[in-house]
Amino acid sequence: MKQPLILSPRETSKPLNVGGFQITVLATVEQTGDYELFRIAGPEGTGPGPHYHAWDESFFVLSGAVHCGVDSTQTLATVGTVIHVPGGSTHWFRFAEGGGEFFSVTSRGNASKMFAAFDQGVNWADPDRQALVALAASYGQTVIAKQG
Repeated sequence: MKQPLILSPRETSKPLNVGGFQITVLATVEQTGDYELFRIAGPEGTGPGPHYHAWDESFFVLSGAVHCGVDSTQTLATVGTVIHVPGGSTHWFRFAEGGGEFFSVTSRGNASKMFAAFDQGVNWADPDRQALVALAASYGQTVIAKQG
């Protein structure tokens, strides 16, 4: 039987550094049984390049704006925008001018473990792209090769 979960801000983990933006894990699949919750915030220009994974992911923009793309659709998502990324869809985002913040929900449980590994295992000052791609792949995420 699933158990209720109530966490105060004092009880959430410290933000993880993932490529210059911050991901706060609010709840893991171990805590909820089905999904994970995150707060993602960053300065202008930060965010992951094109990638895909098996889990669904949804975003709700809380402040600022985020340039993002899902498959062939691109947009500038502003406060109040909801974006749903079905598992297997290629997607990316970059925080727009002034940075931003959004709330994210993912299905299944690999995202929180992957974000923790990125925080601990990548030298973001001088990242080794091959090692980063391999680390992502070990958690079921495929990074799309840079073009050109």
